[in-house]
Amino acid sequence: MLDIKVRTEDGKQHVRMSAEELAALVRRIGGRGDHFLVIQRIPDLPDVFAQVWHKDGEQWTVEYRDGAADRHFQAMADSPEEVIAALTGWSRGEEGPEGDLDWSLLDMGPAAEVPPLDLADDERELLESHVRAVLVAGYADRARLAETAEEYLVTADRRPLTREQAGALADRLWLERVAEQADWRGETDPERLTRAFTALEAAGITAREHFTCCRTCGDAEIGEETAPGTRGFVYFHSQCTESAAAGHGLTLLYGAFDDAEGATAAVGHEVVAALGAVGLRTDWDGDPRRVITVTPLEWRRRLVG
Repeated sequence: MLDIKVRTEDGKQHVRMSAEELAALVRRIGGRGDHFLVIQRIPDLPDVFAQVWHKDGEQWTVEYRDGAADRHFQAMADSPEEVIAALTGWSRGEEGPEGDLDWSLLDMGPAAEVPPLDLADDERELLESHVRAVLVAGYADRARLAETAEEYLVTADRRPLTREQAGALADRLWLERVAEQADWRGETDPERLTRAFTALEAAGITAREHFTCCRTCGDAEIGEETAPGTRGFVYFHSQCTESAAAGHGLTLLYGAFDDAEGATAAVGHEVVAALGAVGLRTDWDGDPRRVITVTPLEWRRRLVG
């Protein structure tokens, strides 16, 4: 598998895919509404990406950037195979893309200077603490993190951060977290949780992480996530994530789509079994009126971006 995230023109995102799946996306583009791919490595790093644009009947335009503006390159390709070789090599983290394309430096001009933040010490501390909490939760990408920073201190008559200042702050704190997680070894508890949710989904239980803002919204919207034949659901919302990230365990909400007696409890038992199978412990007494709590839990969710 390639440790990348690929975004297509229709806004869909593909996280961690095989080289064959990437090749299929490259061969697909060219038609109306499907002209480009943007590829980032995982975890996402500021100004590190590759992209390709193609219109049927024309050449392929391929670019990659390695951080600074003077490391942004472009090449033209005559076939999807040339593009696939280049992007696959880049996705594997090799020193520059593979293949025989003729790369040239793109002149992006000087980077715009971002003025320093004009904040009191207590405001800066409050802002950075909030952004770090979102980072620790682990579900925001860099764009969402910048938006969080930009909006957090806004009042009716004051907007203290520009979009550029918010982006610079978010990227600085993002890179701090990326450096911190570099020391993590092995599978983390949130990754075990994802494995359990994937197994539940395959078994006919709709399983969603970090789903909606609260239980009221989650219960109202989970039905829209279900496929035909789904027997039940389990999810946790953003407030549950915040609690888990703060060290208080993770609350799971669950239920059945069948009104039969014992159906909700049966879903609860399936959830507990799936969590146990990946090495996570739970606190639940079998009462369908009670939530399931995953505890103890060390919340180390690796960033994607």
